Amino acid sequence: MSKVNKQSLWTSIKSKYSIYFVLIVLFLVCWLANENFVSVENIKNISTQISVGTILAFGQTILIISGMLDLSSASVLALAGVLSVSVYKMTGSLLLAFVAAILVGVICNILNGLMVTRFKTPPFIATLAMMTIARGAALMYTNGQNIYQIGAYIKFGQGRILGMPTPVIFMVTLLVLTWYLLRHTVFGRSIYAIGGNEEAANASGINVNRIKMQAFIINGIFVGIAGVLFMSRVNGGMPNGAVGYEFKALTAAVIGGTSFSGGIGTASGTLAGAFIVGFLDNIMVLVGVNSYLQQIVRGAIIALAVIYDIWAKTKRTKRKLGSAEAK
Repeated sequence: MSKVNKQSLWTSIKSKYSIYFVLIVLFLVCWLANENFVSVENIKNISTQISVGTILAFGQTILIISGMLDLSSASVLALAGVLSVSVYKMTGSLLLAFVAAILVGVICNILNGLMVTRFKTPPFIATLAMMTIARGAALMYTNGQNIYQIGAYIKFGQGRILGMPTPVIFMVTLLVLTWYLLRHTVFGRSIYAIGGNEEAANASGINVNRIKMQAFIINGIFVGIAGVLFMSRVNGGMPNGAVGYEFKALTAAVIGGTSFSGGIGTASGTLAGAFIVGFLDNIMVLVGVNSYLQQIVRGAIIALAVIYDIWAKTKRTKRKLGSAEAK
C-alpha cells in the first residue's frame, strides 16, 4: 500500500471512528475518577437521563444533515407533553395520550416546514418563532400551572421491560429507526445530498421542499415521543419543563460529528455524543464539581465542538481542492 493510500485510509478511519475512541477514553477516565461510575445501576441511570435529549438529538441530526435545525424542539416537547397528559386525564387512554403528543409535535413541525419551504424563512428564525409560540401556548393552556396526579401515565417514562428502563428502550428503537432512514432509504440519501449541495440536489431531480417537509415531520414525531417520556419521568404535565433541552440535543449531535454545514452526520455518532455529555455530567456530580462550574464545562464543550466542526470542514475543503489540482 502506497504512502498516499495509507494516509487516506488513516484519515478515513479518524473521521469515522474518532468519536467512539473519545467515548471509550472518557469512560475509562471516569472509571478511574470514581469506581461507582461503572456500576450497572449508574450506567442505567445515565442512559435514562440522556434518553429524552438523545431522542430530540436524532431529530436534530436529520435536520442538520439537510442544512437546517430546530430551536423549538424543547418548547414543542412541553406543549405536546402537557396536552398529552391532559388527554390522558380526560380519557384514561394511554394510547390516545401518546398519539396526541405525536400529533402536536407533527403539527408544530409542519408549520416550521411551511415557513422554511413555502415562505423561505431561514430555519433559525422559523424555529425560533415556534419556540416562543409553543412555550406560550403550553403556559396559556395550563394557566402556568403544573398538571399532577397523572396515574398510569408514568409507565411511559418510569416503567421497565425485562429490567430495562422504558425511556432507554424508546431511545434504542429510535436510534435504529434513524440509522435505517439515513442509510437505507431514498429519503436518507436525499437528506445527505441536500445538505451537501442543495442546488445540485435540486438539479438532480430531488424534490427539495418535499424532503425538507418530511424531515420536519419525522422530527415532530420524535419530539412528541420525547414529550411523553419527559412528562412521565417528572410525574406531571409541566409547561415550563425541558427548558434548554434543544441545546442538549444540538450539543449531542454536533459532538457526535454532525456538521452544521450539512451533509455529514450519523445516528450512532449522535448517540456517542449524547453519552459523552452524559458521562461528563454524571462524573462531575459524583466527584462533587460545583454546579456553576458544570455549566461552564458544558458551554466549553459546545464551543470546542463547533470550532472542531469548522476546522474539519476547512481541512476537508483544502483536501478536495488539493486533489482537484493534482488531477
